[in-house]
Amino acid sequence: MTTVTTAGLTAAEAARRAREGRANTPVRGSSRTTATILRTTVFSFYNNILFVIGIALLALGRYSDALVSVGLGIINAALAAVQELRARRALDRLQLLAREPVTVLRDGVETEVSPADVVEGDLLRVRGGNQVVVDGPVVEGAVEADESLLTGESDPVPKPVGATLLSGSVIASGEGRQRAEAVGAASHAGRLTLAARADTTDVTPLQWRIDLVVRLVILLVLLMSGAILAQALLDGSTVLRFVQTSAVLSGLVPYGLFFLIAVAYSVGGARIAGQGALVQQTNAVEAISRVDVVCTDKTGTLTSGDLGLVEVVEISDSPVRELLGTLARSGRSTNATTAALVDLPGRQVVPDDEVEFRSARRWSGLELPRAAAPERSARRTLVLGAPSVVLERLADDTVTVDLVARESRARAERGFRVLVLASSSGPLRDGDGRPSLPRLRAEALVVLGDELRPGVADTLAGLAAEGVAVKVISGDDPVTVAALARRAGLVGAALYGAELAALPADAVDEAVDATTVFGRIAPEQKEHIVAALRRRGHHVAMVGDGVNDARALKRAHVGVAMRSGSAVTRDVADIVLLGDSFATLPPARTEGRRIVAGVGSSMYLFLARVVTQMLVILTVTLLGLGFPYTPTQVGLTLFTVGLPTFFLTMWARPAPPAEDLLVSLARFVLPVGILTAGFATAVYASLYRLVSDGLSGGGDPGVEMWERYTGLARTAPDFVTSSATLGAQSGLSVFVSTTAIVLILLLEPPHRIFTAWRPVSDDRRPTWLALALFVAFAVVLVVPATRSYFGLTAPDPPVLYAGGIALVGWFVVLTVALRYRLLERAIGLTPPSGERAGTRTHHGSGGAPAAG
Repeated sequence: MTTVTTAGLTAAEAARRAREGRANTPVRGSSRTTATILRTTVFSFYNNILFVIGIALLALGRYSDALVSVGLGIINAALAAVQELRARRALDRLQLLAREPVTVLRDGVETEVSPADVVEGDLLRVRGGNQVVVDGPVVEGAVEADESLLTGESDPVPKPVGATLLSGSVIASGEGRQRAEAVGAASHAGRLTLAARADTTDVTPLQWRIDLVVRLVILLVLLMSGAILAQALLDGSTVLRFVQTSAVLSGLVPYGLFFLIAVAYSVGGARIAGQGALVQQTNAVEAISRVDVVCTDKTGTLTSGDLGLVEVVEISDSPVRELLGTLARSGRSTNATTAALVDLPGRQVVPDDEVEFRSARRWSGLELPRAAAPERSARRTLVLGAPSVVLERLADDTVTVDLVARESRARAERGFRVLVLASSSGPLRDGDGRPSLPRLRAEALVVLGDELRPGVADTLAGLAAEGVAVKVISGDDPVTVAALARRAGLVGAALYGAELAALPADAVDEAVDATTVFGRIAPEQKEHIVAALRRRGHHVAMVGDGVNDARALKRAHVGVAMRSGSAVTRDVADIVLLGDSFATLPPARTEGRRIVAGVGSSMYLFLARVVTQMLVILTVTLLGLGFPYTPTQVGLTLFTVGLPTFFLTMWARPAPPAEDLLVSLARFVLPVGILTAGFATAVYASLYRLVSDGLSGGGDPGVEMWERYTGLARTAPDFVTSSATLGAQSGLSVFVSTTAIVLILLLEPPHRIFTAWRPVSDDRRPTWLALALFVAFAVVLVVPATRSYFGLTAPDPPVLYAGGIALVGWFVVLTVALRYRLLERAIGLTPPSGERAGTRTHHGSGGAPAAG
């Protein structure tokens, strides 16, 4: 501890203010509690119904039925809960401020305390390299603050006595004291952290559509279940039959779509990670595929943040490159400028005097030892500074001064940073020892430029070719930003932040949409720009690296952070570019389109299965032929629908997201569902009647077989009904499962015979998948153990004949119905002829279908 003359707070006063809540306590997030997350994800309305059915089936000893009925619901609930808990933990750990000790004055002495122990009114010692942990004015000394992460301004900002230091900034140079005025949640860092912690996750269009479809199905299932279960009660069904019926009806809800999309997002995220981007928010896999506007910061995103030497314009006959190299090597401190010059020839010397660069002075200088001066002359003082400062002290002739001014201005207009190297025989300080420029002689212009990240120009050109607009938003001067944008291949209008703020509210959105470069933009304006683009109907990605970008990242559909950026920005981002490479975005967008196309294609199979089963249950129940399914028989859809949808999603080709997906689904699902249900009901009814008539006559030699199947004696009152129901259920399951496999071939046709919905595909993997599933299903029917598990009878001739004949008829009728859109014609929704003429193009696995 060091004793000082100026006392800050006393320890007792600091303790009292801490008790009053005036301490720099880290902000707490308002994210949902663990209990709330579990209640809304695991114990949702639908899951509660499944749990009740599962418990009832377990109590009745139907373990297989319970597993099939409840298993998928539990998996979905677990996935949702884990994802939300993970997201909450990520938000809760957000902290803008580091936790290293800071120095405060207590009882007249300097002592180190935790940033959380700083209270309002404390005096803090701040020096170069320290992070500012509270808001408040400088009360002693003078410092320069690096506020680039907060404001985007790349140059250090002078902070004399009375100027406010913002928490989250870093002292670039100097030393002084600061008084704490705003602490904790009231500080700049606290407000930014709270804004960053806000949960602003968007629901993607695909998620919204799946949720809409599932809600509609739930509504239909509830209405249908009420009627069917009421009839079962009136008919005096057993408790087991009642619970099984409930399980089958609840299984109609296509919650497998949520599981599929979770798996697809995870696989897509893994693939994108292989391209160099970490997906932190799973639905960003889809969101990135829909982006049509990319907003990006300049420094750290388009550029590497480093300066590069563009050219040296020699004005005198001195060895200027050697002088620059010596200047860069010999200074006590390094900065971006000296780092850009250090590769020039020269040598390191110990200067007689040095004036370090300060943004307030805008120049630096060295007095070289006489032995190191060029040609051992008297010119041993070197100065490197901004043209506006150096020009005032040039002793050259008017022609040289005009040349320096003209060439400097021309390069500055092209977005480069221009410095003047000058020399003198005079000292760098005045009589009082304060830095002061002597009369100077111009030696050279030093032209520096922000280094574009590798591949940026090619990436921007590729995005433009795909119709993606790129907008550069920066805290720097628009002229500089626009020049850099032109170097990267971007051309367009530029707008100052002040000009944007002055626009009337009704003109902001249009101006933002028409502008390419934004300069002198405040952090909150970045968020407003993103919001304006969203109001214009754009799907926006925001790329940034600083804390000042955090709110804009959260406001965008997709927030993208650089790995080298601030910790807060990385934590709030949906995607982190691991290699700091802007070039990773297009591959990530392509991979997202692949996943979205695959999930969209898989919805055709899922919903066709749902509509088919709903209509079969309704028609069979209305015919009074018993209930057509058991829970384990419904479990066959895991092989005939669940497995194919997974592979179709993984094998899909990138395609633009289909905006008319729901319409396309209806055009496919309704004809398929209606026709499949119609033929399935015919199979069920014919087999039911065949078995029922045979057993009622008493002479069927297969009575013993049916006794084994049903577990009932032939004298039991419901022996005939149970046997007929089981036989009909088996035939129904065989037919519906086989049609589901054939639908794979309709969605990815290997031959012209299957092109009623889409043209021939050159991908043969779906065909091999369909063949493999057909073989696997045949094995299930042949092997007694698997056949018994799914509640099926042996593949006897009547079952095979009925299923085979129905399958051929179904395929012919369905092909005609899809090719000529008979359902749409029947209800008067036939599309115009021009539309049909233009639809026979292949869109991969998830695009709009081709019509005949």
